[in-house]
Amino acid sequence: MKTLATDRAQITAAIAKFDPAVARMIRAVRAVLQERFPTFELAYDNYNFFVIGYCSTERPSDCIVSIAADANGVGLSFYRGADISDPRGLLAGSGKQNRFLRLPGGAETLALPGVAELLNVAEAQAPTPMRDRGALVTIMRSVSLKQRPRR
Repeated sequence: MKTLATDRAQITAAIAKFDPAVARMIRAVRAVLQERFPTFELAYDNYNFFVIGYCSTERPSDCIVSIAADANGVGLSFYRGADISDPRGLLAGSGKQNRFLRLPGGAETLALPGVAELLNVAEAQAPTPMRDRGALVTIMRSVSLKQRPRR
């Protein structure tokens, strides 16, 4: 039977697959986003990336921002990034919807004025408002049997 403890254990195991420096960065970025968005945390340990999304509901389509990690490091993915005003040109990507930002400085990058502005705009544009308090709900949505190396 799937439980909250099982989900948390699976996330801990997924993070442990990474090089220690990348794992520390994932945990640090996650801690900042958990405090900022005490909502729903949806995790996916996919073929290419380990992803933790922050959503207003349990629906992945209500996600506004995600941690995306691979062996090369950690990034921040904006689900509706193509619609976000980015006057500083921080976001990368050219898809119809998603944009991303690499986090070479880890969690400290989230406090930079331009990045904080992007998070504010993404939250303001969320289709369903994010709540600002309450219990964080963590859900492990999927684990791929086959994955690229995490180290």
